[in-house]
Amino acid sequence: MPDVQPPVCVLGLGLIGGSLLRAAVAAGRDAWGYNRSADAVDQAVADGFDASTDLVAVLQRARAADALVVIAVPMPAVDGILGIVAEHAPDCALTDVVSVKAPVAAAVRRRGLGARYVGGHPMAGTAESGWSASDGGLFRDAVWVVGVDDHADPVVWEQVARVALDCGSVVVPAESVEHDQAVARISHLPHLLAEALALSGARGGSLALTLAAGSFRDGTRVAATAPPLVRAMCEANDRALLEALDETLAVLEAARSALARDGSTADLVDAGHAARLRYERHERWAITDLEPGTPGWLGRLRNAGRKGGALFEL
Repeated sequence: MPDVQPPVCVLGLGLIGGSLLRAAVAAGRDAWGYNRSADAVDQAVADGFDASTDLVAVLQRARAADALVVIAVPMPAVDGILGIVAEHAPDCALTDVVSVKAPVAAAVRRRGLGARYVGGHPMAGTAESGWSASDGGLFRDAVWVVGVDDHADPVVWEQVARVALDCGSVVVPAESVEHDQAVARISHLPHLLAEALALSGARGGSLALTLAAGSFRDGTRVAATAPPLVRAMCEANDRALLEALDETLAVLEAARSALARDGSTADLVDAGHAARLRYERHERWAITDLEPGTPGWLGRLRNAGRKGGALFEL
């Protein structure tokens, strides 16, 4: 792996993209960004960062510098951005930080950009949005998924993994469909459950809201996220989310039946408690002796990720 890493060009300066620009610069990377909103660009420039509303100029600069281009816009805007990337920087290494992977990968292939693409997804965020919410420390000790789909370019893979590590994350390899199935359960479903819990509290009236404390606050935290962002990630992962939602509804229906029939919540509470303890005790183990590009490297990484492996360094 060369000591000098390529520049980073971030397309989209919201919470995740803005935090990535901040973290990349803090790590000593040459990095610049684009955002459609002039307000976000003005804020970024005022904070000392290199940003522009001119997407074509930003991409031409990326092409000249052989930069790693990072797509950091919501899913509904991805295809349009990719079309402009295909026109102005088709040979640049390409990644993204979108919360679903299979739909992005499909859009990348449709635009003819698949040979230089490796997907990414930092598992970090807050309920806030926009440049003003961005934080260069957002990714510290977080998991950053780096895709291991078939035919991934090993040079691009290392570039994407290095950006994640430079931002303070640990790298977990995952194939796109498997990633989407997993995040449906641990990210997208929790958003829907938080919305439902928030509705339940509000329907209890002023007294319920006055009495609400930690469990309600923590359980509804992500319901404060801007609705268009929640819709974008949930609707783009509809198939996997429907499966997780149906399973959860069946669990709740069984709990309701037991409460009505036996006056007991034991089955759900005991199983849920055990599941939470499993999460608390879960530890990632270090993937070592990685040599991207050697025979079978993608399969080995895929299997390691499935079993809880992570890369802490390259």
